Amino acid sequence: MGIFSFLTQEIAIDLGTANTIIIHNDKIVVDEPSIVTMNTKTDAMEAIGERARQMQGKTHSNLRTIRPLRDGVIADFDAAEQMIRGMIKMIPRRSRFFSPSLKMVVCIPSGSTEVEKRAVRDSSQHAGGREVYMIYEPMAAAIGIGIDVEAPEGNMVVDIGGGTTEIAVISLGGIVTNKSIRIAGDDLTADIMEYMRHQHNIKIGERTAEDIKINVGAALTELEEPPQDYIVQGPNQMTALPVEIPVSYQEIAHCLEKSISKIETAILSALEQTPPELYADLVNKGIYLAGGGALLRGLDKRLSDKINIPFHIAEDPLRAVARGTGIALKNVDRFKFLES
Repeated sequence: MGIFSFLTQEIAIDLGTANTIIIHNDKIVVDEPSIVTMNTKTDAMEAIGERARQMQGKTHSNLRTIRPLRDGVIADFDAAEQMIRGMIKMIPRRSRFFSPSLKMVVCIPSGSTEVEKRAVRDSSQHAGGREVYMIYEPMAAAIGIGIDVEAPEGNMVVDIGGGTTEIAVISLGGIVTNKSIRIAGDDLTADIMEYMRHQHNIKIGERTAEDIKINVGAALTELEEPPQDYIVQGPNQMTALPVEIPVSYQEIAHCLEKSISKIETAILSALEQTPPELYADLVNKGIYLAGGGALLRGLDKRLSDKINIPFHIAEDPLRAVARGTGIALKNVDRFKFLES
Protein backbone atom coordinates (compact mmCIF):
# COMPACT_ATOMS: atom_id res chain seq x y z
CA MET A 1 0.00 0.00 0.00
CA GLY A 2 2.91 2.31 0.87
CA ILE A 3 4.40 2.11 -2.62
CA PHE A 4 1.01 2.77 -4.24
CA SER A 5 0.52 5.93 -2.20
CA PHE A 6 4.05 6.93 -3.18
CA LEU A 7 3.21 6.53 -6.85
CA THR A 8 -0.11 8.39 -6.66
CA GLN A 9 -0.15 12.15 -6.56
CA GLU A 10 -3.36 13.81 -5.37
CA ILE A 11 -4.10 17.23 -6.84
CA ALA A 12 -7.04 19.63 -6.91
CA ILE A 13 -7.42 21.86 -9.98
CA ASP A 14 -9.48 25.03 -10.24
CA LEU A 15 -9.56 25.24 -14.03
CA GLY A 16 -10.60 28.85 -14.49
CA THR A 17 -11.13 30.97 -17.59
CA ALA A 18 -8.69 33.58 -16.27
CA ASN A 19 -6.45 31.64 -13.83
CA THR A 20 -5.68 28.02 -13.09
CA ILE A 21 -4.79 27.07 -9.51
CA ILE A 22 -3.43 23.66 -8.48
CA ILE A 23 -3.39 22.49 -4.86
CA HIS A 24 -1.15 19.62 -3.71
CA ASN A 25 -0.63 18.56 -0.06
CA ASP A 26 -2.91 21.41 1.13
CA LYS A 27 -0.65 24.00 -0.52
CA ILE A 28 -1.18 26.10 -3.64
CA VAL A 29 1.68 24.90 -5.85
CA VAL A 30 0.59 26.51 -9.13
CA ASP A 31 -1.28 29.79 -9.61
CA GLU A 32 -0.94 30.91 -13.21
CA PRO A 33 -3.02 32.69 -15.88
CA SER A 34 -4.89 30.20 -18.12
CA ILE A 35 -2.93 31.10 -21.25
CA VAL A 36 -0.59 29.15 -23.53
CA THR A 37 1.64 30.29 -26.37
CA MET A 38 1.84 27.83 -29.27
CA ASN A 39 4.27 27.68 -32.18
CA THR A 40 2.06 27.69 -35.30
CA LYS A 41 4.70 25.86 -37.39
CA THR A 42 5.48 22.98 -35.06
CA ASP A 43 2.32 22.97 -32.87
CA ALA A 44 4.63 22.83 -29.85
CA MET A 45 3.94 24.77 -26.67
CA GLU A 46 6.37 27.66 -26.26
CA ALA A 47 5.16 29.18 -22.99
CA ILE A 48 2.51 28.73 -20.36
CA GLY A 49 0.90 30.81 -17.61
CA GLU A 50 2.54 34.11 -16.65
CA ARG A 51 5.23 33.83 -19.35
CA ALA A 52 2.53 33.34 -21.99
CA ARG A 53 0.53 36.29 -20.56
CA GLN A 54 3.54 38.56 -21.00
CA MET A 55 3.60 37.56 -24.67
CA GLN A 56 -0.13 38.30 -25.14
CA GLY A 57 -0.66 40.86 -27.89
CA LYS A 58 3.08 40.93 -28.68
CA THR A 59 3.57 37.79 -30.78
CA HIS A 60 4.74 37.46 -34.41
CA SER A 61 3.22 35.22 -37.10
CA ASN A 62 4.94 32.02 -35.86
CA LEU A 63 3.55 32.33 -32.33
CA ARG A 64 -0.04 32.43 -31.13
CA THR A 65 -1.32 33.03 -27.60
CA ILE A 66 -4.44 31.02 -26.79
CA ARG A 67 -6.83 31.09 -23.87
CA PRO A 68 -8.04 27.47 -23.95
CA LEU A 69 -11.11 28.21 -21.80
CA ARG A 70 -13.90 30.55 -22.81
CA ASP A 71 -17.00 31.20 -20.72
CA GLY A 72 -15.80 28.69 -18.13
CA VAL A 73 -15.60 25.76 -20.56
CA ILE A 74 -12.91 24.30 -22.79
CA ALA A 75 -12.93 26.03 -26.17
CA ASP A 76 -9.64 24.62 -27.51
CA PHE A 77 -9.23 20.98 -26.53
CA ASP A 78 -5.57 20.50 -27.58
CA ALA A 79 -4.41 23.74 -25.98
CA ALA A 80 -6.30 22.89 -22.76
CA GLU A 81 -4.66 19.47 -22.59
CA GLN A 82 -1.19 20.97 -23.17
CA MET A 83 -1.87 23.63 -20.53
CA ILE A 84 -3.05 21.13 -17.87
CA ARG A 85 -0.08 18.86 -18.65
CA GLY A 86 2.37 21.79 -18.48
CA MET A 87 0.98 23.07 -15.20
CA ILE A 88 1.07 19.61 -13.62
CA LYS A 89 4.78 19.47 -14.52
CA MET A 90 5.29 22.63 -12.44
CA ILE A 91 4.36 20.70 -9.26
CA PRO A 92 7.47 19.72 -7.25
CA ARG A 93 7.92 15.95 -7.67
CA ARG A 94 9.00 13.52 -4.97
CA SER A 95 10.72 11.23 -7.45
CA ARG A 96 12.61 12.03 -10.62
CA PHE A 97 12.25 8.50 -11.95
CA PHE A 98 8.50 7.90 -11.79
CA SER A 99 5.67 9.91 -13.26
CA PRO A 100 3.07 9.32 -10.54
CA SER A 101 -0.49 8.44 -11.49
CA LEU A 102 -2.80 11.30 -10.63
CA LYS A 103 -5.94 11.38 -8.54
CA MET A 104 -7.58 14.72 -9.24
CA VAL A 105 -10.62 16.80 -8.42
CA VAL A 106 -11.41 19.39 -11.10
CA CYS A 107 -13.80 22.31 -10.80
CA ILE A 108 -16.48 22.91 -13.47
CA PRO A 109 -19.27 25.51 -13.96
CA SER A 110 -22.67 24.42 -12.63
CA GLY A 111 -24.24 25.04 -16.03
CA SER A 112 -21.90 22.58 -17.84
CA THR A 113 -23.49 20.30 -20.41
CA GLU A 114 -22.56 16.60 -20.68
CA VAL A 115 -20.34 17.42 -23.67
CA GLU A 116 -18.50 20.12 -21.72
CA LYS A 117 -18.02 17.77 -18.74
CA ARG A 118 -16.62 15.12 -21.05
CA ALA A 119 -14.15 17.63 -22.52
CA VAL A 120 -12.83 18.42 -19.01
CA ARG A 121 -12.67 14.72 -18.08
CA ASP A 122 -10.89 13.75 -21.32
CA SER A 123 -8.38 16.61 -21.03
CA SER A 124 -7.62 15.64 -17.42
CA GLN A 125 -7.20 11.95 -18.30
CA HIS A 126 -4.96 12.72 -21.28
CA ALA A 127 -2.83 14.87 -18.95
CA GLY A 128 -2.27 11.83 -16.71
CA GLY A 129 -5.34 11.69 -14.47
CA ARG A 130 -6.05 8.09 -13.38
CA GLU A 131 -8.98 8.98 -11.11
CA VAL A 132 -10.83 12.16 -12.09
CA TYR A 133 -13.62 13.65 -9.97
CA MET A 134 -15.53 16.84 -10.77
CA ILE A 135 -17.10 19.40 -8.47
CA TYR A 136 -19.36 22.30 -9.37
CA GLU A 137 -17.84 25.75 -8.85
CA PRO A 138 -20.43 27.22 -6.44
CA MET A 139 -20.21 24.08 -4.28
CA ALA A 140 -16.39 24.36 -4.20
CA ALA A 141 -16.66 28.10 -3.42
CA ALA A 142 -19.05 27.38 -0.51
CA ILE A 143 -16.68 24.76 0.93
CA GLY A 144 -13.73 27.15 0.47
CA ILE A 145 -15.59 29.95 2.28
CA GLY A 146 -16.04 27.59 5.24
CA ILE A 147 -19.76 26.83 4.91
CA ASP A 148 -21.01 23.45 6.13
CA VAL A 149 -22.58 22.39 2.82
CA GLU A 150 -24.09 19.22 4.29
CA ALA A 151 -26.10 21.06 6.97
CA PRO A 152 -29.91 21.29 6.59
CA GLU A 153 -29.86 25.04 5.99
CA GLY A 154 -29.70 27.32 2.99
CA ASN A 155 -26.54 29.14 1.87
CA MET A 156 -26.24 31.21 -1.28
CA VAL A 157 -22.96 31.73 -3.10
CA VAL A 158 -22.36 34.12 -6.01
CA ASP A 159 -19.07 33.23 -7.71
CA ILE A 160 -18.08 35.86 -10.29
CA GLY A 161 -15.22 34.30 -12.24
CA GLY A 162 -13.55 35.15 -15.53
CA GLY A 163 -15.99 33.43 -17.89
CA THR A 164 -19.12 32.70 -15.87
CA THR A 165 -21.03 33.97 -12.86
CA GLU A 166 -22.28 31.02 -10.83
CA ILE A 167 -25.17 31.59 -8.45
CA ALA A 168 -26.34 28.70 -6.30
CA VAL A 169 -28.37 27.95 -3.19
CA ILE A 170 -26.83 25.00 -1.37
CA SER A 171 -28.42 22.77 1.29
CA LEU A 172 -27.85 19.17 2.50
CA GLY A 173 -24.83 18.64 0.23
CA GLY A 174 -26.68 19.54 -2.96
CA ILE A 175 -27.47 22.51 -5.19
CA VAL A 176 -31.15 23.42 -4.72
CA THR A 177 -31.36 26.26 -7.25
CA ASN A 178 -28.65 27.46 -9.54
CA LYS A 179 -28.11 29.97 -12.28
CA SER A 180 -25.02 30.07 -14.45
CA ILE A 181 -24.68 33.10 -16.73
CA ARG A 182 -21.91 33.89 -19.16
CA ILE A 183 -21.46 37.44 -17.94
CA ALA A 184 -18.34 37.77 -15.80
CA GLY A 185 -14.83 39.24 -15.60
CA ASP A 186 -14.10 38.86 -19.33
CA ASP A 187 -17.25 40.79 -20.22
CA LEU A 188 -16.30 43.60 -17.83
CA THR A 189 -12.88 43.75 -19.52
CA ALA A 190 -14.55 43.88 -22.96
CA ASP A 191 -16.87 46.67 -21.75
CA ILE A 192 -13.83 48.73 -20.71
CA MET A 193 -12.11 48.21 -24.10
CA GLU A 194 -15.28 49.28 -25.90
CA TYR A 195 -15.75 52.32 -23.64
CA MET A 196 -12.18 53.55 -24.13
CA ARG A 197 -12.57 53.23 -27.89
CA HIS A 198 -15.86 55.14 -28.05
CA GLN A 199 -15.39 57.67 -25.30
CA HIS A 200 -11.69 58.49 -25.52
CA ASN A 201 -10.88 57.39 -29.07
CA ILE A 202 -8.02 55.27 -27.76
CA LYS A 203 -7.32 51.67 -28.69
CA ILE A 204 -6.30 49.40 -25.81
CA GLY A 205 -5.68 45.67 -25.51
CA GLU A 206 -7.06 43.08 -23.13
CA ARG A 207 -4.16 43.39 -20.69
CA THR A 208 -4.52 47.18 -20.34
CA ALA A 209 -8.30 46.86 -19.88
CA GLU A 210 -7.65 44.28 -17.16
CA ASP A 211 -5.23 46.71 -15.45
CA ILE A 212 -7.86 49.48 -15.58
CA LYS A 213 -10.42 47.09 -14.00
CA ILE A 214 -8.01 46.17 -11.18
CA ASN A 215 -6.92 49.77 -10.47
CA VAL A 216 -10.16 51.75 -10.86
CA GLY A 217 -12.90 49.15 -11.38
CA ALA A 218 -16.03 50.00 -9.38
CA ALA A 219 -19.72 49.11 -9.20
CA LEU A 220 -20.80 52.43 -7.63
CA THR A 221 -20.22 56.02 -8.76
CA GLU A 222 -19.74 57.13 -5.14
CA LEU A 223 -17.21 55.32 -2.97
CA GLU A 224 -16.07 56.07 0.57
CA GLU A 225 -12.42 55.42 -0.32
CA PRO A 226 -12.09 56.29 -4.01
CA PRO A 227 -8.98 55.07 -5.88
CA GLN A 228 -6.75 57.56 -7.72
CA ASP A 229 -7.28 58.04 -11.46
CA TYR A 230 -5.41 55.52 -13.58
CA ILE A 231 -3.27 56.82 -16.46
CA VAL A 232 -3.75 54.95 -19.74
CA GLN A 233 -1.36 55.25 -22.68
CA GLY A 234 -2.16 54.18 -26.21
CA PRO A 235 -2.62 55.29 -29.83
CA ASN A 236 -5.37 57.73 -30.83
CA GLN A 237 -7.66 55.88 -33.25
CA MET A 238 -7.84 58.73 -35.75
CA THR A 239 -4.26 60.00 -35.80
CA ALA A 240 -2.33 56.96 -34.45
CA LEU A 241 -0.36 59.42 -32.29
CA PRO A 242 0.29 58.46 -28.67
CA VAL A 243 -2.07 59.86 -26.04
CA GLU A 244 -2.22 59.74 -22.25
CA ILE A 245 -5.64 59.70 -20.58
CA PRO A 246 -6.54 59.66 -16.87
CA VAL A 247 -9.45 57.29 -16.17
CA SER A 248 -11.61 57.71 -13.05
CA TYR A 249 -13.52 55.04 -11.15
CA GLN A 250 -16.82 56.89 -11.85
CA GLU A 251 -16.30 56.42 -15.59
CA ILE A 252 -15.65 52.71 -15.16
CA ALA A 253 -18.67 52.28 -12.84
CA HIS A 254 -20.75 53.91 -15.57
CA CYS A 255 -19.37 51.69 -18.36
CA LEU A 256 -19.84 48.46 -16.32
CA GLU A 257 -23.44 49.35 -15.38
CA LYS A 258 -25.10 47.14 -18.01
CA SER A 259 -23.13 43.96 -17.19
CA ILE A 260 -23.51 44.39 -13.41
CA SER A 261 -27.29 44.86 -13.88
CA LYS A 262 -27.40 41.49 -15.68
CA ILE A 263 -25.66 39.85 -12.70
CA GLU A 264 -28.20 41.51 -10.36
CA THR A 265 -31.08 40.17 -12.46
CA ALA A 266 -29.61 36.63 -12.35
CA ILE A 267 -29.30 36.79 -8.53
CA LEU A 268 -32.94 37.92 -8.25
CA SER A 269 -33.99 35.13 -10.60
CA ALA A 270 -32.19 32.52 -8.44
CA LEU A 271 -33.84 33.97 -5.31
CA GLU A 272 -37.28 33.69 -6.95
CA GLN A 273 -36.75 29.93 -7.40
CA THR A 274 -35.57 29.43 -3.80
CA PRO A 275 -37.96 27.51 -1.48
CA PRO A 276 -39.34 29.76 1.32
CA GLU A 277 -37.65 27.90 4.22
CA LEU A 278 -34.24 28.31 2.60
CA TYR A 279 -35.01 31.92 1.62
CA ALA A 280 -35.45 32.75 5.32
CA ASP A 281 -31.96 31.31 6.02
CA LEU A 282 -30.45 33.52 3.30
CA VAL A 283 -32.06 36.68 4.70
CA ASN A 284 -30.69 35.87 8.18
CA LYS A 285 -27.19 34.84 7.15
CA GLY A 286 -26.64 36.89 4.01
CA ILE A 287 -25.20 35.93 0.63
CA TYR A 288 -21.51 35.21 -0.04
CA LEU A 289 -19.50 36.70 -2.92
CA ALA A 290 -16.50 34.81 -4.30
CA GLY A 291 -14.32 34.92 -7.41
CA GLY A 292 -12.28 37.81 -8.84
CA GLY A 293 -15.44 39.84 -9.57
CA ALA A 294 -16.13 40.05 -5.81
CA LEU A 295 -13.14 42.45 -5.59
CA LEU A 296 -14.94 45.09 -7.69
CA ARG A 297 -15.15 48.15 -5.44
CA GLY A 298 -18.59 48.77 -3.95
CA LEU A 299 -20.19 45.65 -5.46
CA ASP A 300 -21.23 44.18 -2.08
CA LYS A 301 -22.81 47.51 -1.02
CA ARG A 302 -24.62 47.92 -4.33
CA LEU A 303 -26.09 44.39 -4.18
CA SER A 304 -27.04 44.73 -0.48
CA ASP A 305 -28.89 47.99 -1.20
CA LYS A 306 -30.64 46.61 -4.27
CA ILE A 307 -31.69 43.19 -2.90
CA ASN A 308 -32.12 44.06 0.82
CA ILE A 309 -30.08 41.05 1.90
CA PRO A 310 -26.55 41.54 3.29
CA PHE A 311 -23.72 40.47 0.95
CA HIS A 312 -20.39 39.28 2.42
CA ILE A 313 -17.13 39.11 0.47
CA ALA A 314 -15.33 35.82 1.10
CA GLU A 315 -11.86 35.89 2.59
CA ASP A 316 -9.39 35.82 -0.36
CA PRO A 317 -12.26 35.49 -2.88
CA LEU A 318 -9.92 34.70 -5.80
CA ARG A 319 -8.89 31.42 -4.20
CA ALA A 320 -12.12 30.38 -2.47
CA VAL A 321 -13.01 27.91 -5.25
CA ALA A 322 -9.49 26.43 -5.26
CA ARG A 323 -9.50 26.04 -1.46
CA GLY A 324 -12.86 24.26 -1.62
CA THR A 325 -11.62 21.96 -4.39
CA GLY A 326 -8.62 21.09 -2.19
CA ILE A 327 -10.91 20.22 0.76
CA ALA A 328 -13.12 18.11 -1.56
CA LEU A 329 -9.99 16.17 -2.65
CA LYS A 330 -9.39 15.12 0.98
CA ASN A 331 -13.06 14.09 1.36
CA VAL A 332 -13.61 12.22 -1.91
CA ASP A 333 -15.09 9.21 -0.09
CA ARG A 334 -17.37 11.32 2.13
CA PHE A 335 -18.71 13.91 -0.34
CA LYS A 336 -21.42 12.16 -2.35
CA PHE A 337 -21.92 15.19 -4.64
CA LEU A 338 -18.60 14.70 -6.48
CA GLU A 339 -19.02 13.40 -10.04
CA SER A 340 -16.63 10.73 -11.21
